[in-house]
Amino acid sequence: VVQGVAGSAGKTVFVFPGQGSQWLGMGVELLEGSPVFAARMAECEAALAPFVGWSLTGVLRGEDGQPGFDRVDVVQPVLWAVMVSLAGVWRSLGVVPAAVVGHSQGEIAAAVVAGALSLEDGARVVALRSQAIVALAGRGGMASVPLGSAGVGELLTRWEGRLSIAAVNGPASTVVSGDVDAIDELLAHCEGQGVRAKRIEVDYASHSAHVES
Repeated sequence: VVQGVAGSAGKTVFVFPGQGSQWLGMGVELLEGSPVFAARMAECEAALAPFVGWSLTGVLRGEDGQPGFDRVDVVQPVLWAVMVSLAGVWRSLGVVPAAVVGHSQGEIAAAVVAGALSLEDGARVVALRSQAIVALAGRGGMASVPLGSAGVGELLTRWEGRLSIAAVNGPASTVVSGDVDAIDELLAHCEGQGVRAKRIEVDYASHSAHVES
């Protein structure tokens, strides 16, 4: 629990999450009931079309013949489009952000909403980036450790670079990324110490040396 005293009311910030925030059926109700959301999604679909072989709205609706969220090269572009379109809905209601913040692949949506990337460039980046990650499949893994980053960093020294901190999600929530066998060893070690670490259901090592190699 993070404790503190809130200051005076501030301005609005849009925060864009990374992969893992998806669920089956997300955005479908807005597609049917929000003209602003539907129009922005159509623009995102057109921007993605040169780089993907599936339908954005078809995936969201779970149509036959469309791939699912189990594919990283599908879920990341879909999440990007949903986030960009949600931002459009909020803006249509008069909610204008003073700043935007992106986490992991959410940075691409944040850059589009901030105007740092065009919609077309954002679509290209998220599609090609997610396709590049496919090449890493089967070579790595990730785990969430309920400890602070300092403690996790010290713990990881025993793996001599085979594991690294991928993300600091909170004061006692750190994501680790690296080699598959090293992740297995880390989880076994944590279990032995009574630390409830959890494997993240991916077979690649995002935010690590794997991505750079």
